[in-house]
Amino acid sequence: MFRRILLIALTMCLAAPIVAQAPPGWKVRIDRSQNAQDPDGNPDLKFITMGTGLHVTGGPAGTFWNPANTATGNYSVKVAFTLTKPSPHVNYYGIVFGGAELEGAGQNYIYFLVAQNGTYLVKHRAGEAVHDVQAATPNSAIRQPGADGRSTNELEVRVAGNTISYVVNGTVVHTTPKTGMLAKTDGIAGIRVNHLLDVHVAGFAVTRM
Repeated sequence: MFRRILLIALTMCLAAPIVAQAPPGWKVRIDRSQNAQDPDGNPDLKFITMGTGLHVTGGPAGTFWNPANTATGNYSVKVAFTLTKPSPHVNYYGIVFGGAELEGAGQNYIYFLVAQNGTYLVKHRAGEAVHDVQAATPNSAIRQPGADGRSTNELEVRVAGNTISYVVNGTVVHTTPKTGMLAKTDGIAGIRVNHLLDVHVAGFAVTRM
């Protein structure tokens, strides 16, 4: 019993600095590692306001959201991500939408991410279960790091009628119907950044269509 209390207290101490430095109104949920070769144990995550945008550096993979960014019906979520330097290996970043219970065991959301190698993917999370909607797929619309190691990609998710469109730099790279595990698109919109990344986030906007 004492060990359990000690573990909970230690976990809260490790999480506190991240929450404390989060931009006003924003919340953070850190992943647990599911793979010993792709760990999420680095505690050096920083999530701060930088200029007119947000900045995520290092640390474990996580989901970041402001409950005020809730959308229903037909809507668009648009965000510009600047990868400031390449990751040691392929890691993804992008948009979360249709989110519910993001702080609890029943977390549920859809996410659309891109990576420095020019691929995108779409997944659905329900609790600790993650389902592939579209496996990592290359697309020329995704900008890869230049000679300076930087790349900027504007991602957008458009929910219209019974269709979800996934857009990179103005190009629709994938579409899915709103059925099955993708039927629920009403909910919180936010961002997701995997570990070992340095990403600037600008122009986050949720717009009714």
